[in-house]
Amino acid sequence: MSQYILRRLLQLIPVFFGTTFLIYALVWAVPGDPFAGKCGQVACPPAYIEMMTAKFNLDDSIFVQYFKYLGNLFTGDWGETFNGVSVGELIANAYPVTVRLALIAVAIEAIIGLAAGILTGLRGKGFLDNLVLMSTTFLISIPVFVTAIVLQIVLGSELGLIDASVSEDAGVGELIVPGIALGSLSMAYIARLTRTSIAENRHADYVRTAVAKGQPRSRVVGVHLLRNSVIPVLTFIGTDIGALMGGAIVTEGVFNINGIGGLIFRGIQNREGATVTGVVVLLVMVYLLVSLTVDLLYAVLDPRIRYD
Repeated sequence: MSQYILRRLLQLIPVFFGTTFLIYALVWAVPGDPFAGKCGQVACPPAYIEMMTAKFNLDDSIFVQYFKYLGNLFTGDWGETFNGVSVGELIANAYPVTVRLALIAVAIEAIIGLAAGILTGLRGKGFLDNLVLMSTTFLISIPVFVTAIVLQIVLGSELGLIDASVSEDAGVGELIVPGIALGSLSMAYIARLTRTSIAENRHADYVRTAVAKGQPRSRVVGVHLLRNSVIPVLTFIGTDIGALMGGAIVTEGVFNINGIGGLIFRGIQNREGATVTGVVVLLVMVYLLVSLTVDLLYAVLDPRIRYD
């Protein structure tokens, strides 16, 4: 196992450098004047442009800029915006809210999606199966921002059960409804994926063997069937964690959540390359670590999987 972990960590190195360089090049190599609008309605003075060009190494080639950025990043310096605000400070203020929102969305989609998938997978065809299939089809066909707006209008403006906009430092209670909106699409996919996986594994040889040995139904389902059926679902949830944190821009905008999504949007709108690069690099690192964790959990769920 230790050799596998070391091998996987070594594999992450070229992936990290490749993805971060691509992100950096796309953000900083975009044509146009990076100082447009930075001095109000008038053009920035040459002295200011010269100073900022030297500060952000804009005269260097993209490769030199990238490796200077990495050198600073490895020392804990995430860079600064053109206004002199630390990107690391911006991320530290916005990231906890997005993490809470993403974890709530993952918990909701995992609990409801797995429960619906397990029930329909074990029962087979019937009213419940048709109800889940219609509900998941409905959720898949609706964009996430539409779900968020509908929940905000119905539960906030019409019924008054929630605040239409969450507070600046939103707690878990305020993020439940936004979490439902953010995780609604993935919840439908998890329900369908779980249902299909259980329906296929119900007739597998190891399940028939466990039944033939006279093991209780709860053990057959919980130990043999679910542990093997949940592996593809675990893969989906693991990759979805990174996607939810990066894809929360619309949900955070609808509910006025001061998180990473809003930070990326403002960075793109204001052409703050340091902010956009810093946030996306952080999301890449989270995604790579979650991917490694999911791979290691395979061996825990399925004893047949061994990493030598």
